Amino acid sequence: MSSATETLCGQAFGAKQYHMLGIYLQRSWIVDATTATILTPLFIFSAPIFKLLGQEEDIAIATENISLWFLPYLYYMVFSRSIQMYLQAQLKNMIVGWLSTFSFVLHVFLSWIFVIVLKFEIPGAMVALNISSWSMVIGAFVYVFGGWCPKTWRGFTTVAFTDLLPVVKLSISSGVMLCLQLWYYAILLLLAGYLKNATVSISAFSICLNINTWEMMLTLGFLGATSVRVSNELGRGNAKAAKFAIKYILCTSICIGVVFWILCLVFGHDIGYLFTSNEEVAETVSSLSVLLAFSILLNSVQPVLSGKYFFGMWSGMICGVVVQGMLLTYMIWKTDWDEQVRKASQRLNRWFLKPSEESNEGPSQA
Repeated sequence: MSSATETLCGQAFGAKQYHMLGIYLQRSWIVDATTATILTPLFIFSAPIFKLLGQEEDIAIATENISLWFLPYLYYMVFSRSIQMYLQAQLKNMIVGWLSTFSFVLHVFLSWIFVIVLKFEIPGAMVALNISSWSMVIGAFVYVFGGWCPKTWRGFTTVAFTDLLPVVKLSISSGVMLCLQLWYYAILLLLAGYLKNATVSISAFSICLNINTWEMMLTLGFLGATSVRVSNELGRGNAKAAKFAIKYILCTSICIGVVFWILCLVFGHDIGYLFTSNEEVAETVSSLSVLLAFSILLNSVQPVLSGKYFFGMWSGMICGVVVQGMLLTYMIWKTDWDEQVRKASQRLNRWFLKPSEESNEGPSQA
């Protein structure tokens, strides 16, 4: 749902409505925090939910232990994604990169301490994840509240609590595609739990998902940059530049997908051993290498975990991704970008507040 922040902040920055970026950021925090709170019971009662869905007892218990550790991470996502998009909309990519690098290095170090040295296993890994993740958010808070965004951050304001319904609608529409993609992964993991050898199936799928995520992180990085660029240009009223940015990222993503596709085809029989020493799991991953390669090329994972059941699932999802790609390509080709500029201008003007109006609401300086 933080995708709405990217759209609004990017367009506002392009239109030089700098003070509105801070307001959009705060509105995003309100909407995202409310959503996270609503979802919290799913994490707390994950074990009964999984048992109700017919999962094995040990899988349900393991899920509950991990899901409780994910609660701090859930609220980390409330602030992380939105503040990252807020900074990227202003072309402050270096600070995001440095904070991400620090978080990554800290995560590796803490994981080594808690998991390898102290042997805390899963709790240790989750503690390392939460500490390193929140270090990035705290660093971003220091950067924003410390005065390094003087044009776009003018302190907390009660104005952020107004016009929330349009933000909610935009957040839902912006995030629905990503949510469906993530839910699809979750559904496949859930289905894997019903197989006879569920442990091997889930392990093999998790490895395939990790491989796909490596490639996806690259394409998402380019996607984020392009989204900011398109939003900035729409805010400026430059439809031609917005269209060029989309063409550029499309070509770049295809090239990245082809590279990973070739790597999966060449090293497919050995790729599973990067993650596990279990022969059965590694062989299962190896048997999926060709299908995984084409899934990566389509920027999605539909691996066959075992048997005809998952082959049918994989085939159906591959067809769905192909159809989706064709539809999106057609939609972009037929899009009237001058009309998109007009809509962006209308949206910005409808929600625009003059700095004097914002001040009258009594902002509190951070």
